[in-house]
Amino acid sequence: MADEKFAEFVAGSLSRLLRFGHALTGDPESAADLVQEALARTLRAWRRRPIDDPSAFVRKVMVNLCASAWRRRRAFPVAAVSPAELPAGSDGIERVDDRDAVWRAIAVLPPRQRAVIVLRYYDDLSEAEIAAVMGTSAGTVKSQSARALRRLEALLAEPGLAGTPGQRDRESGGT
Repeated sequence: MADEKFAEFVAGSLSRLLRFGHALTGDPESAADLVQEALARTLRAWRRRPIDDPSAFVRKVMVNLCASAWRRRRAFPVAAVSPAELPAGSDGIERVDDRDAVWRAIAVLPPRQRAVIVLRYYDDLSEAEIAAVMGTSAGTVKSQSARALRRLEALLAEPGLAGTPGQRDRESGGT
């Protein structure tokens, strides 16, 4: 019975979890590995006791796995998101370049800061929900978010981050 409910949960959540994993790692293959490991750990916990919010539980496991991998290697293998992978809308190629620059900058953040940014702006969770997923306080979420946003702002303004809005403005003589 528990395994059937878990299978239903996975079927309904897999694509969302893979997108979240991709946002955390920057790489679809690493995301698939991350989701697989997180789901395996979640299933073990699921069999021991009921899990009130399985989506939050799996996201927490994913964030912790990323942070652990980063600590072990001192860097998580992150691939740059190719602009070809992002949907080009009516806003033109410049928007794709901007999104690429933002994803590359997010990939540079430490895992906890990256997780806060992804959970807040990609998964659209509140500070309280992020705190529950990450197993921390709302105050820690606020400070990690503030640090991450300051770091992103600095990264996006750096001339070395090719294709960023700040660099394009300087090259074109804009602000």
